[in-house]
Amino acid sequence: MTMSTTSAGLEFHDVTVAYGRRPVLWNVDLTVPGACLFGIIGPNGAGKSTLLKAALGLVPLAGGEVRILGAPLEQVRARVGYVPQRESVDWDFPVTVTDVVLMGTYARLGWLRRPGPRERSLAAECLDRVGLADVADRQIGRLSGGQQQRVFLARALAQQADVYFLDEPMAGVDARSQERIFRVLSELRAEGRLVVIVHHDLRSVAEWFDAVALIDMRLVATGPVAEVLTPENLRRTYAGRLDLLDEIGRAVAEGGRTP
Repeated sequence: MTMSTTSAGLEFHDVTVAYGRRPVLWNVDLTVPGACLFGIIGPNGAGKSTLLKAALGLVPLAGGEVRILGAPLEQVRARVGYVPQRESVDWDFPVTVTDVVLMGTYARLGWLRRPGPRERSLAAECLDRVGLADVADRQIGRLSGGQQQRVFLARALAQQADVYFLDEPMAGVDARSQERIFRVLSELRAEGRLVVIVHHDLRSVAEWFDAVALIDMRLVATGPVAEVLTPENLRRTYAGRLDLLDEIGRAVAEGGRTP
């Protein structure tokens, strides 16, 4: 895929985030083009999820600014979809799968309107798209981890957003669900959407992503996958595991699938 370089879907300008006096992200300058599948990659504790939450206004900025589709979040919030980490969700809450997906329509409905036939039809379409039409009436807590993650992706699809943020969507997810999720995300990109994903599995990056940012409190490198996932950049980002990093770097440079 050829990425557009003329319009920015997401911009971080000198973004710093701190918890108390401890900085988590420091002076991040990053521009993400529109209509691509973009990965935020880095070791545990590097600030990847914090960067996503900074874009969504879920954590305060100590400095800098974030713009989405060229505007502050407040002006484009209805055009932004979000899939949080699974562990942040109360799966015992007594709602059905359809109830959860319908939540994605609330922003467009407004507070005084309830979902009607049009919204229920949209929810059914979104569930079918992620392969879960047959569990529409099941309680959300009775699903597998992979199914739960696909339900939250369906909820985001129901928002009919232009930009999608996903925080570790593949964590604890079976291979079948991972494949289905990545296929849907690739479809969104083909439809002209920007998809930004916090991701942990370096082996799958070359297969699915157009571009990535390597993060370790600061921005280490960003750009197309083959240009960023080099042995040198991986060493600067990850301490240890050098044999694995060399192997991944070589695979990306050769344009083949990672081991």
